[in-house]
Amino acid sequence: MAQDRRLFGTDGIRGIANQYPMTPEVALQLGKAVARHFRKNGEVKVVIGKDTRLSGYLFENAITAGLVAAGAKVFLLGPLPTPAVAHITKSFAADAGIMITASHNPASHNGIKIFDSQGGKLPDEEEAAIEHVMLDALKKNGVDENKDTIGKAQRIEDARGRYISFAKASIKSANLEGLTIVLDCANGAAYSTAPVVFKELGARVINLNNSPDGENINKNCGATHPEVIADAVKEHAADIGVALDGDADRVIMVDETGKEVDGDHLLAITALEMKKQGTLKKDTVVGTQYTNKGFDEAMKQAGITVIRVENGDRYILEKLHNEGYSLGGEQSGHLVLLDYATTGDGTIAALQILNIMKQRGKKLSELAQCMTSWPQKIESFAVKEKTPLPKLKKVQAAIAQAETALGDKGRVFVRYSGTEQKARIMIEAKDSAKIDTLITSIKTAFQEEGL
Repeated sequence: MAQDRRLFGTDGIRGIANQYPMTPEVALQLGKAVARHFRKNGEVKVVIGKDTRLSGYLFENAITAGLVAAGAKVFLLGPLPTPAVAHITKSFAADAGIMITASHNPASHNGIKIFDSQGGKLPDEEEAAIEHVMLDALKKNGVDENKDTIGKAQRIEDARGRYISFAKASIKSANLEGLTIVLDCANGAAYSTAPVVFKELGARVINLNNSPDGENINKNCGATHPEVIADAVKEHAADIGVALDGDADRVIMVDETGKEVDGDHLLAITALEMKKQGTLKKDTVVGTQYTNKGFDEAMKQAGITVIRVENGDRYILEKLHNEGYSLGGEQSGHLVLLDYATTGDGTIAALQILNIMKQRGKKLSELAQCMTSWPQKIESFAVKEKTPLPKLKKVQAAIAQAETALGDKGRVFVRYSGTEQKARIMIEAKDSAKIDTLITSIKTAFQEEGL
């Protein structure tokens, strides 16, 4: 049924605000569909949060209207990180949670993510079921044949404080005293939470990009622009730089020299520490197709099994839950630590790394030496349409030629973005000199296919 989804991608519904599918009409029908999908014994409770985009007001009100029209009780949290919404959904014993965000994308975009009662992302099948109800209603021009009792909505004034306490508790009684942290909140959802978390734990915090105006989220800042914290770390002689993305479910760091430490390295540091502490369930960690081959080598040496899944933290979470593992992550900075959170949490992931630094008495640059990355390059480019890759004979031929050229000394991975109208080519090779040439050949094949 997952293949029937047209609105939902790898991370909810995404698009340019006020253009289909991110319109108030779709949001209204989504609210109704969510209420009906999750209703139990005649009642349904739904939590709603958002990031700092101006269009968040539009979608918050439209989704709320749909939910209330279908008889739901709605709890409005206001601007909060995605993992905060997931946590509060579970702690409120709500039936579902909704986060309005387009993550790392520009302010002109927005999106909608849905959580289940446990704060986990919905499986493809449930999203498809909700989408079916929505599209059916949209075909009828929103005409509702069901006469539901009207629900109500209320704001939760202490939501921010609830999440701050939750995040701090992830390192128990430890503290960050003596550390100077450069923190980039991407003018996003963590602007009012992350600075407080690190400061209350004793760190000296130098805040960057924590003054959102509705239009500046992710604009030349945050996890997609680690050079910002790199420069600031060197300027302030800080111990570490922490960059979150717009909805704060992922993190990228830089060490004390200003060198970027990506999600693969952060995941490796965390996995090795958990292995030492005996908390890494089944001595296994879950990565994706983008996880660097150097990560596999480091984990193998430590006696840790690596399992790869389809790109997207939703698939990492699915594997963790289904197989009983506790740790997974992506190179982009999504780290999922099920012992502490129900989804990727940039603030909690950063706290774990900072705590390891404190406990081991080591700088991040020293910890990051636990793995050596293979040269890897990812190139994204716009496409006119997402024709199934197996149907593109020239592209398939170019991929096959690249794989032959690399042999067992590299990898080729080509896919369409799940959130943008783009194709992505990843090539990883021991011999970095081959990478650019092979990427160009595959990209040229796309162009020759008319895409």
